[in-house]
Amino acid sequence: MNDTTPTRYLPPGLPVPAPESDGLSAPYWSGLREGRLRVQHCAACGTWQFGPEWICHHCHAFDPPWEDVAPRGRIYSWERVWHPAHAALKGHGAYLVVLVELPHAGLVRMVGNLLGDPMQEVRIGAEVEGVYEHHAGAQPPFSLLQWRVHTEDAR
Repeated sequence: MNDTTPTRYLPPGLPVPAPESDGLSAPYWSGLREGRLRVQHCAACGTWQFGPEWICHHCHAFDPPWEDVAPRGRIYSWERVWHPAHAALKGHGAYLVVLVELPHAGLVRMVGNLLGDPMQEVRIGAEVEGVYEHHAGAQPPFSLLQWRVHTEDAR
């Protein structure tokens, strides 16, 4: 797994992602800045969940802890996006959005961008690996998790 990308995938001018004011997603965002993917894993019943919640989706235990997981998964679904969702994306053409399922983390699913040619063939079930895109110079600094097709699966 590569922890950096040689260039920025997204153009400047997009809103800076940040944890909510209540700090719920802070462990996720700080983990990305450290090059780690964190997902909630309930200590009471063992349920994995993402997005962040104050209670377990299954047993309703409060404050499920965060656990580091390998940033590897499979493409569950995908979409080639043509319409710019933000003014900063105008003129940047198509991009690929994937829903990635993490088999080693209770099959939770995460949305992200698929790196590479936006016109590439995308296969449901293809293995992907996370790539951390660090923006140390932003105010505040942040990191994103992008996805790329695992090299052995790209053939």
